[in-house]
Order: sequence, then C-alpha cells, then structure tokens
Amino acid sequence: MIHSLDAFVAAALFTREGSAFCLGDGTVRFEGGATVQAHDGAVLCAAVHPGGSGVVTGGDDGRLVWSRPEGAETLADLGGKWIDALASEPAGLIAFAAGKILHVRDVKDAAFARSFQHERSVADLAFDPKGRRIAAATYGGIAQWFARIADQKPQMLKWAGSHVATAYSPDGRFVISAMQENALHGWRLQDGRDMRMGGYPAKPRSFAFLSGGQLLATSGASGAVVWPFGGANGPMGREAAEIGADESALVTRVAGHPAGHRVVAGLDDGRVWTADLTGRGVTPLRADKGAAISALAVSPDGRSLAWGAEDGEAGVIALPA
Repeated sequence: MIHSLDAFVAAALFTREGSAFCLGDGTVRFEGGATVQAHDGAVLCAAVHPGGSGVVTGGDDGRLVWSRPEGAETLADLGGKWIDALASEPAGLIAFAAGKILHVRDVKDAAFARSFQHERSVADLAFDPKGRRIAAATYGGIAQWFARIADQKPQMLKWAGSHVATAYSPDGRFVISAMQENALHGWRLQDGRDMRMGGYPAKPRSFAFLSGGQLLATSGASGAVVWPFGGANGPMGREAAEIGADESALVTRVAGHPAGHRVVAGLDDGRVWTADLTGRGVTPLRADKGAAISALAVSPDGRSLAWGAEDGEAGVIALPA
C-alpha cells in the first residue's frame, strides 16, 4: 500500500488504530482513511499517545495536540513557540520542549504540570525505561531530570558540542546522543564514564536498540552501523560493524524489530531494506528509488512497516516472517 500524501512525512507511527503518518502540512493521516488537521502549520515532532490510541504532535503553531481518527484535542498551547521535541511513556507522562523549556504533563491528571529551564534550546527528549527520568539533548551534553519532581537541578552528562538526539538503552544503563558533528556520544550512568562513537561519513540522526539492548543500530553511513552494548562496558573499546553497505546511498533512518535481531533501514535514495543480524543477509522491502526516507516504524507485532519520504510518498509494507 503506497500513498502520495503531498507533504513531508515528519513521523510514521503505529497506534491502536493502525499506522499513522504525521505531515509537514499539519495533518495526521490514519490507516482507516481519516485525515485530521492537527496544526496550523507543520508537525515538528510526534509520539504515540501514552494510552496507545492516536498520536500526540508538536507543531510550529505552538500547540501540543492529541489526534485520533475522530478528531483532534489541544493538550497545551504555548502561544506560538515552536514545539520541536516530544516524548511519551505508557504510564501517562508526555514531555515536550519549546526553546529552552521542557514541559511535562500527565494525561491522567489534568492538574499536573512541570517546567524545567535549560541554558540552551532543547533538541530532543527521551524517557528512561521506567518513565522516571527524562533526558534532554542540548548544547554541552544531556540534562537528566526526574519527571515528577518540581524543584530540582538536572544531572548533566557533559560533552562539548551540540547534542541533537538522545535515547536510553532498554536496560537503563546507558544514554546515547547524536552530535551535530558526524558522531555519537554515550555515557554509562552508574559512574558517568563517557565514550566517543565516531567514524561516521554523515550525521547519525536515527538509532534503534536491538536484541534487548545488546546492540545499537544507527544511520549515518552507507549501511546500518551496529554497535555492541552487551557486557558491563557496552561499546567502550570495541568497534562497530556495518550491515548492508551500499556506496551509492546513505542510511537516513533505522528501526528495530520486536524479534530483536532484525533491523530495518531507509536510504536517502528512497529504498528500504531489512536485515537479520544473525545471518547478515539483506532483504529489499522497497526497491523503487525516490526521495530520502524521513520516517520508519515497525508495528508492535512485527508484521508491518510504515515508511515515509521527504516528498510525501508513504506506505505500509508486510514484513517477512
């Protein structure tokens, strides 16, 4: 199933209703055919609603919006300040950032609100596996906040430079960030020890943990770059492997499969493939070339892949068993 959605695909997600595409024209398109006008402007960031139904989006109109096939509901309005970082967690919390301020809301408690100030703008957010802490990517490192505590100072994981994306490992032992440079950086939380993860020909903007957190796959090269995270030291002192390298293109997006040992990669020439890391074999999923892949998501049951491209082409592909 392929659609021409006529707008940049900012995010592809799977909700309780099926696949959903969040677009640069401010709409959210649902698998059943519903189109919801969520924003007066572009969708800048998106996440599945904590309850699993519909998606939450941040836009350049300053609003945080919950969209479902039956319509949209504004959850917060920041008066036109761009909301360009967003994360959610199943217990009910939504974290979103506009400029230097991180906001936290609880969908189960309308009175709950937290705001945390940074010295520089926040570029990305991630909850830890338990939903207790939030990592905020900013200039100079990662700021860690306890999500529900009102008055606090962040724990700073420092590294010089601009940090633009972040994630926790599934076991909560490591924090990873993508740099403005062609590199990742990481920290082991038990002692704050940091690690450089360089050697990329392009900027690694997308990453996915695999095999229960034993591996980390990233974009930013001609194949999917896979780092080892098993053992006490993770990737410290170890080298990455590159899967599916093709010198004619770069991987722009990666997604993990619930089976653990499989990765999906989208390329800057529009192609999409999947690989089983136990056998290193690559299976093409979309062979047609086109605009760069801007969004990828694997369904929770591992049966389907939603993909979207910069020119508005998008689709859902059945994944091999």
